[in-house]
Amino acid sequence: MNTENRTKINQLIQQWPRGTATVTSALFSMGFSNELIRLYKNSRWIRSCGRGAYALYNDQVEWTGGLYALQTQLGLTVHAGGKTALELKGFSHYLPAEIKRVFLYGIRGEKLPTWFKEYDWGVDIVFTPTNLFPAECTEGFSKYREKEFSIMISSPERAAMELLYHIPSKITFEEAFFIMENLMTLRPEVVETMLECCKSVKVKRVFMYMAEKHQHSWVEKIDVSKVDFGRGKRVIVKSGVLNKKYSIIVPKPIEEEETV
Repeated sequence: MNTENRTKINQLIQQWPRGTATVTSALFSMGFSNELIRLYKNSRWIRSCGRGAYALYNDQVEWTGGLYALQTQLGLTVHAGGKTALELKGFSHYLPAEIKRVFLYGIRGEKLPTWFKEYDWGVDIVFTPTNLFPAECTEGFSKYREKEFSIMISSPERAAMELLYHIPSKITFEEAFFIMENLMTLRPEVVETMLECCKSVKVKRVFMYMAEKHQHSWVEKIDVSKVDFGRGKRVIVKSGVLNKKYSIIVPKPIEEEETV
């Protein structure tokens, strides 16, 4: 390896955030050709994370580092949300020793690149492209710091609604209900904005139902006059009972439970 190439790889290593992947197009934009990338790979400076992405050879890259590349280098709206964002913020009902299932969300029509889908991140990736919130709704996000980089994740207000979106297919009503119990510090102004933006009648009704059931103090500070709760009954769970206020079918034990 000549002096110029060694200088370039040294510069690349110095500016590469530890714990992250870098996509080929980003390397191209920094002036690295296919030939140089192959040379660095064969020289064990970098390693492949699948076709189209690389990591530093001895660096440990987890799903957060892959997500960093999706957000900062590919410009995708894909973000950690729902239960995962709540776990990262410490709001999960029972905090696991480590996250084993990661919920990612993006706008409808968005796709994960093949290298990200096929790479073994050591966790189960659940990706949901959805129009739960319109693309122009940029509210409800926050930064999460990991090692030398940050990723965008859902704020607790947005994450709670993403969580409820998965009832009952990927999250049980009961689990979501217990997680919602911990959300005592949600910001009413953000909740209000997210409810107005949310396109799912089911999610909005269940969110308000659970929040009121837990008697969260921020509920009284929300103006829902501009929130469209739709019409007609929604079956959230089978073999449940009807909550008349929100016209949703919910589990009988929870509906009849006396809130202390």
